[in-house]
Amino acid sequence: MTAAGLRDALVDARRVELALLDAVSDDRLLGERAHFLEPPIWEMGHVGWFQEYWIHRHPGGADTILPGSDGIYDSFNVSYKRRWDHRYPSREQTCDYITTILYRSLDRLERRDLTTDEAYFYTLAALHEDMHAENLALILHTLGYPRPALPLHEPASVMPPIDPAYTPRDVAMPGGPFLLGADPDEPFVFDNEKWAHPVEVAPFRISSTPVTNAEFRAFVDDGGYRRRELWSRRGWDWRRRQAVEHPLFWRRGGDGDWYERRFDATARLEPWHPVACVNWYEAEAYCRWAKRRLPIEAEWEMAATAEPAPNRAGVSARKRRFPWSDERPAPAHANLDYRAGWTVDVRALADGDSGFGCRQMIGNVWEWTADTFMPYPGFVADPYAEYSQPYFGQKKVLRGGAWTTRTRLIRPTYRNFYKPHRRNIFAGFRTCRI
Repeated sequence: MTAAGLRDALVDARRVELALLDAVSDDRLLGERAHFLEPPIWEMGHVGWFQEYWIHRHPGGADTILPGSDGIYDSFNVSYKRRWDHRYPSREQTCDYITTILYRSLDRLERRDLTTDEAYFYTLAALHEDMHAENLALILHTLGYPRPALPLHEPASVMPPIDPAYTPRDVAMPGGPFLLGADPDEPFVFDNEKWAHPVEVAPFRISSTPVTNAEFRAFVDDGGYRRRELWSRRGWDWRRRQAVEHPLFWRRGGDGDWYERRFDATARLEPWHPVACVNWYEAEAYCRWAKRRLPIEAEWEMAATAEPAPNRAGVSARKRRFPWSDERPAPAHANLDYRAGWTVDVRALADGDSGFGCRQMIGNVWEWTADTFMPYPGFVADPYAEYSQPYFGQKKVLRGGAWTTRTRLIRPTYRNFYKPHRRNIFAGFRTCRI
């Protein structure tokens, strides 16, 4: 990014973070103690602390301008379980702290030409805040807090037109040699995307859209959560301990129909929207029920980026930056940036189709893959070494982004990662034929 682009990204990331926090009253800033949630007040301070650390304190080891902040906001060295027990600064004090840091960062941008390393840390700080805004949105949704003023970019919800004649289908992918991972020419990528390396992909068939609410409802109504044969051992142990019978935010109405809680409101389940907020175990069980499977990362990325060969009998050696072309996402391509205020119909956004005809591979819902999060060959940790390395072998990979993901963050090579039991993420999945 240019200096002007970095300035805009930092300001915009903070604007979204604060807009989400505006929906939280002071008496709810601590949230509720849970192993998969952070207190909103922690999220608020952490993004400022992270920016201060990497832009103003690293690598010289300067002190923070907020005494005690290292013992609160250092996410890697301070126990997760302590986040509800800190004596937090007030909302006003926290806002003053993160605003002061932002102004210092912007002033520094104005006064000097950045080195390549400095530009990297500015970009890292902006994208890190984008990630935490997305996390804050799912915290507010999980807790049933009032809906933020969504969308955050337009005065009213923008729901893209739907093609009612569109029928989800399997897309035949010819397979073959493929470069999995990010190209070194990409302006900014995270260490776990580095670098594109050759893999051989067998021919496969993948669904053109994510699994819909209607499709997942059929699994629920067929007793899918109670049928042991559909679940792996670990998945069944999780389901039994949690006494799970349906997706986390689904509710059965008095009329016998299914409804979905969205923040503090409930709406009738939208049959053509992708199922959201299901975990890896639930996706795995659905696949067994449907006699399908989750795609591996290489299959997902090939379906998203492969350019058809001229005769369409195979895959071209060229790889697209995005499913539709090399152009960055626009509203006609993908449901991103909180734009629609929720998920959209899987039949929408035809302009975002991949070269082989897969729809909505960017935006709407994150998509679970079959793979465990592992490093690519020759992995070397970036300066923010705690980002990827500690989690290899422990989490499952998701691809594609959600309606809460920022355009400047997402790309087909981006690898998100969560524990397989996490079910409050805006995550769904698409399937492959066995």
